[in-house]
Amino acid sequence: MSDGPDLVVAGAGGGLAGALRAAELGLDVLVIEADEHFRRGNNTSMSTAMFPGAGSRWQRDAGVDDSPDRFVADIDAKTGGTADARLARTLAEVSAPLVEWLADSVELPLSLVTDFNYPGHAVPRCHSVPGRHGSSVIDHLTRRARAHPNIDLLVPARLADVATGPDGAVRAAVVQYPDGTREEIPTRAVLLATNGYGADRDLVERHLPEIAGAVYHGGEHSRGDALRIGGGLGAATGFLDAYQGHGAVSPGAGTLVGWATVIHGGFIVDTGGRRFGNETRGYSEYAAEIAARPDATGWIVLDKTVHDQCSAFQDFRDTVESGVLVWAGDAAGLAEATGLPAEPLADELARTAAVARGETPDAHGRTNWERPLEPPYAAVRVVPALFHTQGGLIVNEDAAVVRPDGTPITGLYASGGAAAGISGHGAAGYLPGNGLLPAFGLAYLAAGAAARGRTAPTPHNEGE
Repeated sequence: MSDGPDLVVAGAGGGLAGALRAAELGLDVLVIEADEHFRRGNNTSMSTAMFPGAGSRWQRDAGVDDSPDRFVADIDAKTGGTADARLARTLAEVSAPLVEWLADSVELPLSLVTDFNYPGHAVPRCHSVPGRHGSSVIDHLTRRARAHPNIDLLVPARLADVATGPDGAVRAAVVQYPDGTREEIPTRAVLLATNGYGADRDLVERHLPEIAGAVYHGGEHSRGDALRIGGGLGAATGFLDAYQGHGAVSPGAGTLVGWATVIHGGFIVDTGGRRFGNETRGYSEYAAEIAARPDATGWIVLDKTVHDQCSAFQDFRDTVESGVLVWAGDAAGLAEATGLPAEPLADELARTAAVARGETPDAHGRTNWERPLEPPYAAVRVVPALFHTQGGLIVNEDAAVVRPDGTPITGLYASGGAAAGISGHGAAGYLPGNGLLPAFGLAYLAAGAAARGRTAPTPHNEGE
């Protein structure tokens, strides 16, 4: 790399997939990462490692009828038609090739998740790794990147800026080291894979006031670097009010309890012992709903069968091992163990059991009940959390960052939370896996475009 790398990737989360794809295509790649441990700084390592793939070979083998068209329809339904339709189509079409490439070229041990289906996906289309935790994905990608002769890693360091030439094209990456010194590294292409702005309290309060008081459960380096750098180069931005929340983080353990508890038949009550909505609409929007309840907290109620079904998730196992689940042989005992009012809690257990048996409709409109809960019961206290933001720089089908008129900033790409995603506005449009899909999918597409040495101008759809 005597003349500088062909591509500089800022961020070693999903950006590592872009680096590996670019190296596979013959480019010399430099990856810049602020976290020397490759864990705290990115949301991939904190995720449940769910990769949507519409029309993948695993789906075909399982007899699941899926397609990009069906995926786009689900995105459209979940977002109420507010998602960037062009980008949704692009990512839906690359989703299956992406997961197959991750399995075949990167050798990630992916398989189709069929034991339950997340809210909003019409069919099982999420693929994951054993343990269903992103830390193993990051560990695997890091090993692959370190071993690749075409990839160099610069750690710890962060991208401070991107320098452009008189023609507006990228000419260098400006890197800042922990001691404050800076270095300009010549390159013709930069991929901003630095996530969003979830760790910047001021930006969160400005764009996401409804969730600003919640726990931030994301990468500590997600400080809006891409917005700052891209904005300085005249990039268009959109959907800055979009985010992925979560309604199932244990404050006692600091872990993700997981929404599989709900999908398998659990339910959520507030401190008054009452349910307050249809939990299966989605875990992202439920964060703000819990935040609006008394004391901004709730309890997930489950049983031994649900507990055992959720043990496929490392996050849930970590939660259990922390000791925050409480158990009881009946409703009265559970009320005593949790401190919840006994009569409302017993009433909700009886009502949900009747609904699950098909004896009565649910007052909140929930129709997804696997079975009635049975004693012994368990419960765990949860608080709302902000996981990551879903708005950012507008990109085209090549993941190239564009200006407000739709023309690309030559050589500048964005992926994941650095780019505006496909979740529409607010939290309700988030579909499980649609954080990792833009993170890995756009990085994959950016690598291909950088290898071709071109970006394609496309009409710009304003996102704000």
